[in-house]
Amino acid sequence: MGLSRFATVLALAALAGGAAAPASAQQKVLRIAMTAADVPTTTGMPNNGFEGMRFLGFPVFEGLFLWDLSRADRPATLRAGLAEHWEQDADDPKTWIFRLRQGVAFHDGTPFDADAVIWNLDRFFKPDSPQFEPAGSGITRARVTIMGGYRKIDDRTVAITSTRPASYFPYMLVYVLFASPPAWEKAGRDWGKAALSPAGTGPFRLSRFVPRQSAELSRNEGYWDAERRAKLDRVVLLPMPEANTRLAALRSGQVDWIEVPPPDGLPSLRGSGFEVTTGSYPHVWPWFYQMGGDTPFRDVRVRQGLNYCVYRAALVGLLNGTAEPSVGWLKPSDPAFGRPANRYGYDPARGKALLAEAGFTPQRPLSFKVLISTSGSGQMLPLQMNEFMQQNLREACGVNVSFEVAEWNTLLTALRSPPGNATLNGAASINPSSPSSDPSVMVRYFTRGAFAPTGFNWGQWTDEAFDKAIADLEAAKDEAAALSAYAAAHTRLVDNPPWLFIVHDLNPRAMTKRVRGFNSPQSWFIDLAAVDLAR
Repeated sequence: MGLSRFATVLALAALAGGAAAPASAQQKVLRIAMTAADVPTTTGMPNNGFEGMRFLGFPVFEGLFLWDLSRADRPATLRAGLAEHWEQDADDPKTWIFRLRQGVAFHDGTPFDADAVIWNLDRFFKPDSPQFEPAGSGITRARVTIMGGYRKIDDRTVAITSTRPASYFPYMLVYVLFASPPAWEKAGRDWGKAALSPAGTGPFRLSRFVPRQSAELSRNEGYWDAERRAKLDRVVLLPMPEANTRLAALRSGQVDWIEVPPPDGLPSLRGSGFEVTTGSYPHVWPWFYQMGGDTPFRDVRVRQGLNYCVYRAALVGLLNGTAEPSVGWLKPSDPAFGRPANRYGYDPARGKALLAEAGFTPQRPLSFKVLISTSGSGQMLPLQMNEFMQQNLREACGVNVSFEVAEWNTLLTALRSPPGNATLNGAASINPSSPSSDPSVMVRYFTRGAFAPTGFNWGQWTDEAFDKAIADLEAAKDEAAALSAYAAAHTRLVDNPPWLFIVHDLNPRAMTKRVRGFNSPQSWFIDLAAVDLAR
């Protein structure tokens, strides 16, 4: 059951050891090199952003909803997961009633039921619960910014309430994953020990975990959806944050698949018989502007001016065509892009004029620091790209940019921290990549209620017209009204920009010809269960 971004959302209301050893001739073992510097956490709410969710989230653990990753010709939508039926309460549209799927067991053999749902929700949203997990809670709360409450109705039914009616609430709940309560008890009620032997309900189970080195997933033979049982016997996940290291590992046969190959290596990979995949997906690579406190970004002319200074086409060329210019949070082809007055292109004269109006001239140039990462989920090639941006802004508009360089998880911690956090070391901008998949993401990145640490509005951006459009979206009763409100909200993101929009990633991957059945969906996530490996 697929859920389109609007119509069906509204209808919802009705390892092989430490090193990468060669694959066994008897088993199908897929070895993947990730961009992460460490193995994502394995407790059931992985760190390392959406790359963590891609490889150690959804393949092992599941939510009430799941992503439908079966098609590549449209943005991914939602489908039924551990809930087989749901509806909004007719008397209280803030409350959603979920009928849980029968016959589902965690990997440790214990049943998935309403008690397990409440236990996990307490784990994330109830700080005084014995099972409360601070790290997992911080990640989950930032993605589910309007959680109100929840209760068990019976063994197969739960009710979850949002703080306000919101048609997009399922798109937040998809990120709430469920782990086995008995597995935590068996680990001595210690999340550190539970990370070594967690139990989810997904098509793969964690069979081996070596911190900072590798993780191994094995097929869940008893997966509840018989038609989606994994074709692979095992998947070995290896952190390799440096792009050229990943490239060398693929060429030498140490791995079968790499995330984000270096753009200059793509022609030779294709020429050597490797498969290179790209595809449009909901992704933005921006700089966030900080507007809380005394920063130059309080002036909209500065924020607009910088958007006219970026030579996006040249950056796309540097990336060998593996990106698209970004002139908004959504792509211009999206029906919700709207009709903003500003259509950002490379126009240094206009950019310098706007900066001058704000008081920044060659005699008094704009100068600021950006917190950037060395690698990470969706970060593409951050060091090379940011060096390009530094030179581009200096040469085009006389802007002086310096960098504070951090590891990816350190940057994510700063993103979830209020302005002035010591990690920033004076940075007034930050460079995390962002999803742009649906209205729920827009809400948690740009609304007043999503200031860090509650959500991802790190810059503390506000806009009354945007707030009104979001309120109209939340109250929409039909697809046309929802789309109109979404477009009105996006128009404000372009004309009163909270970010410096730079590029959209085209999601490049490289793999051997032995990899079969891979579908590159318009999503940050992939269906590992559908992937096969020729012997």
